[in-house]
Amino acid sequence: MNFIYRAIFEVQEFFLLCVHAIANIFRKPRYHQDILLQMDVIGVGSLIIIILTGFFTGAVLALQSAKSLKSFGAVGLTGQLVALSLIKELGPVLTALMVAGRNGSGIASELGSMVVTEQISAMRALGTDPTRKLVTPRMIAATTMVPLLTVIADLCGLLGGWLVSFYKLRLSTSLYWSAAMKAIDYNNVLEGITKPFVFGFIIAMIGCYCGLRTHGGTQGVGRSTTQAVVFSSILVIAADFFMSKIILDLRY
Repeated sequence: MNFIYRAIFEVQEFFLLCVHAIANIFRKPRYHQDILLQMDVIGVGSLIIIILTGFFTGAVLALQSAKSLKSFGAVGLTGQLVALSLIKELGPVLTALMVAGRNGSGIASELGSMVVTEQISAMRALGTDPTRKLVTPRMIAATTMVPLLTVIADLCGLLGGWLVSFYKLRLSTSLYWSAAMKAIDYNNVLEGITKPFVFGFIIAMIGCYCGLRTHGGTQGVGRSTTQAVVFSSILVIAADFFMSKIILDLRY
């Protein structure tokens, strides 16, 4: 029973933190410099890993799918399969998982270190709201940058798929890209862009929540960092399932 009560309490505290962070968007003061700094850390800082992840994901998709499509005589559809897989599922999810591993852990460790060194208490003593100063800028930055990183991952994935199709499968460039363009319609793009907004919000809020509830010194910081990565990754995958289900129900 204690586990159930503790779980309910944790969910309640996380929900209240989310509400408080969202409400701060509409109240002054607004820390624009902190928002831009976090955008740089999350967006520009994650660019290389996102490019590599997207590129090799697209390349592997083209390599693996062509073998199955060849048995049906439909190798020409490789571009469409790669584009559809990347835009709707793999692009948003893999980008979110990479950002969770790189930035979600960083947010938790940074805020956790501030908690154990009593910097958060000092901010409160000086009349500064830690949620407004620390949580809201990270939430805005992650929610803004994860969709942009997803677009970059999708483009790099399509490029990786094209290189494999052209040099390994001997598909013409026009055939690959014309097939890929068929998968890029309004509904698929809307689904592929909507999910990263939710994923970015989850990553930032889980990282902030785990960091702010750190206790137990340096060991607690390590524990909070691990929890932030695990919880945000699980919630991203769970959110992807439920959002896909809702979108499919609305569409059909």
